[in-house]
Amino acid sequence: MNSKAKLLTLGIVTLAVSYVTVGTVIAQAKLTNKSKLSINGVGSVQVGMTVYQAAKAAGTRLVGDAPNNSCYYVKPQNKPKNLLFMVTEGRISRVDVRQNTQITTLKGAKIGDTEARIKSLYPGQIQVTPHKYVEGGHYLTFIPKDRADQNYRVVFETDGKRVTQFRSGKLPEVEYVEGCS
Repeated sequence: MNSKAKLLTLGIVTLAVSYVTVGTVIAQAKLTNKSKLSINGVGSVQVGMTVYQAAKAAGTRLVGDAPNNSCYYVKPQNKPKNLLFMVTEGRISRVDVRQNTQITTLKGAKIGDTEARIKSLYPGQIQVTPHKYVEGGHYLTFIPKDRADQNYRVVFETDGKRVTQFRSGKLPEVEYVEGCS
Protein backbone atom coordinates (compact mmCIF):
# COMPACT_ATOMS: atom_id res chain seq x y z
CA MET A 1 0.00 0.00 0.00
CA ASN A 2 1.42 3.38 -0.90
CA SER A 3 1.69 6.27 1.54
CA LYS A 4 -1.36 8.12 0.15
CA ALA A 5 -3.54 5.03 0.61
CA LYS A 6 -2.19 4.53 4.15
CA LEU A 7 -2.87 8.15 4.99
CA LEU A 8 -6.40 7.95 3.56
CA THR A 9 -7.10 4.73 5.49
CA LEU A 10 -5.78 6.30 8.72
CA GLY A 11 -7.97 9.36 8.15
CA ILE A 12 -11.10 7.25 7.57
CA VAL A 13 -10.43 5.13 10.67
CA THR A 14 -9.80 8.24 12.79
CA LEU A 15 -13.00 9.84 11.53
CA ALA A 16 -15.02 6.68 12.24
CA VAL A 17 -13.63 6.35 15.77
CA SER A 18 -14.27 10.06 16.44
CA TYR A 19 -17.87 9.72 15.22
CA VAL A 20 -18.52 6.73 17.49
CA THR A 21 -16.85 8.44 20.46
CA VAL A 22 -18.79 11.69 20.01
CA GLY A 23 -22.03 9.74 19.56
CA THR A 24 -21.38 7.83 22.76
CA VAL A 25 -20.60 11.02 24.71
CA ILE A 26 -23.77 12.68 23.41
CA ALA A 27 -25.84 9.60 24.28
CA GLN A 28 -24.39 9.55 27.80
CA ALA A 29 -25.09 13.27 28.27
CA LYS A 30 -28.86 12.80 27.97
CA LEU A 31 -30.73 12.79 31.25
CA THR A 32 -32.49 9.43 31.78
CA ASN A 33 -33.81 7.21 34.56
CA LYS A 34 -30.33 5.63 34.58
CA SER A 35 -28.70 8.97 35.45
CA LYS A 36 -26.98 9.00 38.82
CA LEU A 37 -27.49 11.62 41.52
CA SER A 38 -24.33 13.07 43.06
CA ILE A 39 -23.95 15.66 45.79
CA ASN A 40 -23.88 18.41 43.19
CA GLY A 41 -26.20 17.30 40.39
CA VAL A 42 -27.68 14.46 38.40
CA GLY A 43 -26.15 13.01 35.26
CA SER A 44 -24.70 15.85 33.20
CA VAL A 45 -26.74 18.54 34.98
CA GLN A 46 -24.71 20.25 37.68
CA VAL A 47 -25.52 22.67 40.47
CA GLY A 48 -24.48 26.15 39.37
CA MET A 49 -25.69 25.81 35.77
CA THR A 50 -28.23 28.22 34.35
CA VAL A 51 -31.54 26.67 33.26
CA TYR A 52 -30.42 27.03 29.63
CA GLN A 53 -27.11 25.25 30.33
CA ALA A 54 -28.91 22.52 32.30
CA ALA A 55 -31.44 21.94 29.50
CA LYS A 56 -28.64 21.69 26.96
CA ALA A 57 -26.72 19.25 29.19
CA ALA A 58 -29.89 17.22 29.86
CA GLY A 59 -30.79 17.03 26.20
CA THR A 60 -34.39 18.11 26.91
CA ARG A 61 -36.42 21.23 27.59
CA LEU A 62 -36.85 22.14 31.23
CA VAL A 63 -40.32 23.45 31.99
CA GLY A 64 -42.09 24.62 35.10
CA ASP A 65 -42.74 27.65 37.18
CA ALA A 66 -42.26 31.13 35.76
CA PRO A 67 -38.74 32.37 36.47
CA ASN A 68 -38.39 34.79 39.35
CA ASN A 69 -35.49 36.20 41.28
CA SER A 70 -35.89 34.18 44.46
CA CYS A 71 -36.80 30.50 43.95
CA TYR A 72 -38.68 28.30 41.49
CA TYR A 73 -38.69 24.76 40.06
CA VAL A 74 -38.22 23.32 36.58
CA LYS A 75 -38.41 19.72 35.39
CA PRO A 76 -37.62 17.76 32.23
CA GLN A 77 -40.42 18.21 29.69
CA ASN A 78 -40.80 14.48 29.09
CA LYS A 79 -38.45 12.14 30.94
CA PRO A 80 -37.27 11.36 33.49
CA LYS A 81 -40.45 11.90 35.47
CA ASN A 82 -40.53 13.05 39.09
CA LEU A 83 -37.19 14.85 38.87
CA LEU A 84 -37.17 18.52 39.81
CA PHE A 85 -34.52 21.23 39.72
CA MET A 86 -34.66 24.10 42.20
CA VAL A 87 -33.48 27.37 40.70
CA THR A 88 -32.24 30.20 42.92
CA GLU A 89 -30.55 33.36 41.69
CA GLY A 90 -30.99 32.09 38.12
CA ARG A 91 -28.98 28.88 38.65
CA ILE A 92 -29.66 25.24 39.52
CA SER A 93 -29.13 24.89 43.27
CA ARG A 94 -30.78 21.57 44.09
CA VAL A 95 -32.10 18.34 42.52
CA ASP A 96 -35.18 16.59 43.95
CA VAL A 97 -36.06 12.95 43.21
CA ARG A 98 -39.68 12.12 44.04
CA GLN A 99 -41.62 8.94 43.25
CA ASN A 100 -38.88 7.80 40.85
CA THR A 101 -37.55 4.43 41.96
CA GLN A 102 -35.08 4.17 39.07
CA ILE A 103 -32.80 7.14 39.69
CA THR A 104 -30.16 6.26 42.26
CA THR A 105 -27.24 7.99 43.90
CA LEU A 106 -23.70 7.16 42.77
CA LYS A 107 -23.61 4.54 45.57
CA GLY A 108 -26.95 3.03 44.53
CA ALA A 109 -29.27 4.53 47.16
CA LYS A 110 -32.87 4.95 45.97
CA ILE A 111 -36.47 5.47 47.00
CA GLY A 112 -37.67 2.43 48.93
CA ASP A 113 -34.31 1.70 50.58
CA THR A 114 -34.30 1.15 54.32
CA GLU A 115 -32.72 3.62 56.69
CA ALA A 116 -30.20 0.89 57.59
CA ARG A 117 -29.17 0.53 53.94
CA ILE A 118 -28.57 4.29 53.61
CA LYS A 119 -26.43 4.27 56.75
CA SER A 120 -24.46 1.27 55.46
CA LEU A 121 -23.82 2.93 52.07
CA TYR A 122 -22.45 6.05 53.78
CA PRO A 123 -20.88 4.76 57.03
CA GLY A 124 -20.15 7.49 59.57
CA GLN A 125 -21.42 10.23 57.25
CA ILE A 126 -25.18 10.22 57.92
CA GLN A 127 -26.70 12.73 60.31
CA VAL A 128 -30.20 11.70 61.47
CA THR A 129 -32.77 14.35 62.41
CA PRO A 130 -36.54 14.14 62.99
CA HIS A 131 -38.81 14.80 59.98
CA LYS A 132 -40.70 18.06 60.29
CA TYR A 133 -44.00 16.69 58.91
CA VAL A 134 -43.90 12.88 59.05
CA GLU A 135 -44.40 11.45 62.54
CA GLY A 136 -41.60 8.94 63.17
CA GLY A 137 -39.90 9.97 59.93
CA HIS A 138 -36.35 11.21 59.53
CA TYR A 139 -34.01 13.24 57.41
CA LEU A 140 -30.86 11.21 56.76
CA THR A 141 -28.30 13.79 55.65
CA PHE A 142 -25.11 12.67 53.94
CA ILE A 143 -22.27 14.98 54.94
CA PRO A 144 -19.22 14.61 52.68
CA LYS A 145 -15.75 14.30 54.19
CA ASP A 146 -13.95 15.87 51.22
CA ARG A 147 -13.18 19.53 51.96
CA ALA A 148 -14.04 20.54 48.38
CA ASP A 149 -17.58 19.18 48.85
CA GLN A 150 -18.39 20.73 52.25
CA ASN A 151 -21.05 23.05 50.80
CA TYR A 152 -23.09 20.14 49.39
CA ARG A 153 -25.38 17.50 50.88
CA VAL A 154 -27.65 14.61 49.96
CA VAL A 155 -30.82 14.49 52.06
CA PHE A 156 -32.92 11.31 52.22
CA GLU A 157 -36.43 11.73 53.62
CA THR A 158 -37.93 8.66 55.30
CA ASP A 159 -41.18 7.54 56.88
CA GLY A 160 -39.13 6.12 59.77
CA LYS A 161 -38.34 2.93 57.88
CA ARG A 162 -37.83 3.59 54.15
CA VAL A 163 -36.69 6.43 51.87
CA THR A 164 -39.69 8.28 50.40
CA GLN A 165 -37.76 10.91 48.42
CA PHE A 166 -34.29 12.41 48.28
CA ARG A 167 -32.43 15.45 47.06
CA SER A 168 -28.96 16.85 46.59
CA GLY A 169 -27.49 20.28 46.15
CA LYS A 170 -25.78 23.18 47.76
CA LEU A 171 -26.26 24.71 51.17
CA PRO A 172 -28.56 26.23 52.29
CA GLU A 173 -31.10 25.29 49.55
CA VAL A 174 -30.67 21.50 49.89
CA GLU A 175 -31.87 21.78 53.50
CA TYR A 176 -35.02 23.82 52.73
CA VAL A 177 -37.67 21.46 54.10
CA GLU A 178 -40.49 23.18 52.21
CA GLY A 179 -38.61 23.74 48.96
CA CYS A 180 -39.34 27.18 47.52
CA SER A 181 -42.31 27.81 49.85
